[in-house]
Amino acid sequence: VANLEKKADNVKITGTIKASYASYDGDKVAKDGQDPAQNTNHASRLRSDLWVKGDINDDWTYSAMFRNQQFFSNDKGNAGEENVAFQRAYVNGRVGGLAVQAGRYNKTDITGGNIHDNRMDGVQVSYGKDVKLTAGYGKATGVDVIAGENKDVAYAELGAKLGAVDAFAGYYKFDNLLKAADDDAIWTVGLGFDLAKDLKLTGTYLRSDVDAVTVDRVDYKDVDKDGYVVGLAYKGAKAAKAGSWGLNASYYDQGAGTVVAHTMDGIYFDEGFKGYSVGANYALAKNIVAGVTYYDLESKEAKGTPDAQTLWSQVVFSF
Repeated sequence: VANLEKKADNVKITGTIKASYASYDGDKVAKDGQDPAQNTNHASRLRSDLWVKGDINDDWTYSAMFRNQQFFSNDKGNAGEENVAFQRAYVNGRVGGLAVQAGRYNKTDITGGNIHDNRMDGVQVSYGKDVKLTAGYGKATGVDVIAGENKDVAYAELGAKLGAVDAFAGYYKFDNLLKAADDDAIWTVGLGFDLAKDLKLTGTYLRSDVDAVTVDRVDYKDVDKDGYVVGLAYKGAKAAKAGSWGLNASYYDQGAGTVVAHTMDGIYFDEGFKGYSVGANYALAKNIVAGVTYYDLESKEAKGTPDAQTLWSQVVFSF
């Protein structure tokens, strides 16, 4: 009986369904603020993610994620919208004192995604708990590179929990980025402070070695190499607790080289941007969380300082 119960629990299936609506305004709407199949100033989408996790043995597990997206701003039913894509597939385990992750996984940098939050094919190892060192190498699959050349990325991260203070530092090297017409090396350091119960302030500094970029066939020389992000968060909705809620706000001032694939849901400028976001989230019921975020950003380099505003809203169902 024990063996049968163990085998029955060997594979677990979970998932999320995200219904989102975004409204865009400003000077960049014609380029980025549109449904993938229709030029509009809004986008409506249903994204379904199905996770499969299985135990390989007592030390190793396998995870995979399938994704389907439907866009509601048109009724074309494009093949690309109907397909189910095999988005992630990786193993996790331990080798001695090292935690290992290998395969196609999502890499969110140690700042929370201000540098990179997208898929990569690679391997990373981690050591430690309160003071944790992580290093990885692979190919970033969600970035544009020169003429299809390699997408190699290497990174090292150090995080430490010191009472009410979180400290972190990271180094990232991306090869052959299209907008930089070369490689991009990015350094970051930051601190997070628990100002009060459920209230946290985070400050991040970023530095890139890129001093020129090309965006939409426009060359930008002597671009800002620095980046600053300040975030403030109060509480936060928890899917398992109906009625829980949270508020957050961030200020961004990021040079072109400090961003590869940002985590934000708003429109931003590849030549560098600055501005702010404010958001709120609320657990409507157990495993149903709604959220809304407003972004107001402007270019740091383009003539006339074009701006862009995004109002992003979504409801996430988890099972």
